[in-house]
Amino acid sequence: MFHLPTLSFSPEQVAGVCETLEESGDVERLARFLWSLPAPAPGTMSEVLARHESVLRARAIVAFHAGNFGDLYGILESHRFAKASHGKLQVLWLEARYQEAERLRGRPLGPVDKYRVRKKFPLPRTIWDGEQKSHCFKERTRSLLREWYLQDPYPNPAKKREGTCYCF
Repeated sequence: MFHLPTLSFSPEQVAGVCETLEESGDVERLARFLWSLPAPAPGTMSEVLARHESVLRARAIVAFHAGNFGDLYGILESHRFAKASHGKLQVLWLEARYQEAERLRGRPLGPVDKYRVRKKFPLPRTIWDGEQKSHCFKERTRSLLREWYLQDPYPNPAKKREGTCYCF
């Protein structure tokens, strides 16, 4: 019987490969790499690896590009991701929801349709800090801008620059 040699990489090394392939945009190679990883077994290194954020993020990207939206939603809803990953994962979530809605309706979505999809399928708490946005600003930022406006409704350019340090 012929046995293939097994290579053992640390979870950090595997995560590094996933991040590199993700940044390069080579989803096909990323999918092949994830497929080559051992199946997670309880109490093994492969189980630790399967829960690593970079690996989960890579699996979500591959699921999105393959059109496996159910897998994508399962990954995004089952693990709390770091804030640095939220933006990219939110885009995946919304784009997947939009594509499903377009397929159901048989036509491209307009702005109102997209709004309705966002309301029907809000972002999961695992990829969102929970702070509502209003007119493209988070509530905390809006209240800070309101306070600055009440102090000085007509600030000079220097004051405006000073204010941007606090808002964003």
